[in-house]
Amino acid sequence: MQKNDTNPFSLWDIPLALVLLTRLPLPRLPEPVFKRQAQAAWAFPIAGLAVGAIACLVGWLAIVFHLPPFVAAALLVATLIMTTGAMHEDGLADTFDGLWGGFTAERRLEIMKDSQIGTYGVLALVFSQLARVSAVATILATGSIWAILAACMFSRALMPVLIASLPNARKSGLSHSVGTPGAISVSMSLGLAAPIAVFLCGGAAITAIFSAASVAAILALTARKKIGGQTGDILGASQQLAEIAFLLAISAQI
Repeated sequence: MQKNDTNPFSLWDIPLALVLLTRLPLPRLPEPVFKRQAQAAWAFPIAGLAVGAIACLVGWLAIVFHLPPFVAAALLVATLIMTTGAMHEDGLADTFDGLWGGFTAERRLEIMKDSQIGTYGVLALVFSQLARVSAVATILATGSIWAILAACMFSRALMPVLIASLPNARKSGLSHSVGTPGAISVSMSLGLAAPIAVFLCGGAAITAIFSAASVAAILALTARKKIGGQTGDILGASQQLAEIAFLLAISAQI
């Protein structure tokens, strides 16, 4: 089995996507499965479905027990953070620290690799999570909980697009080890998430999908200009920003 396996689909891709994008307790996968990391990108939305379903259950239970929508939203978002090990939030902080904290591509990549968080990263986390929780609270208050599930899925469907459309900015790290997904994997990822988003959110999904895709595209163009491509941190930031854009678009239409 080669790193970029020509077989576009395998049931092993689903647990592999869960291993790559979540911290859910899973049995150890056979070593050869990890050679399909690039092809498994089509299943990234399924990882979003898994963590989103758990988080939505927590949010629904909070509403059932009459907790205020903002508190329920905070618990829901906290569940998303725990089930993913905060990897996307970490990527968001590192991305903002790096892209706006250095003056050369080399220095920006060096800052992004540093485990310490700077001012840009702190502010990015504070304002992004405030917007995220506020949007979720608005959605929960109206009972449109399925929109949150759609946001979790579609934001992860955009990650393979960035991997395939941008060169890797460094020759190491998670993004480099995954490899480049082919057109079939990228198309399957979008083809899985977008129709489900429309099914769950109706016509409001169109604006939400456009908003999420636009934010991811802006980030991709910025990363290409500032560091020459994408990294694992850029991918994590794209998930966060796309999810928030999707949620804000839905909450604005409620």
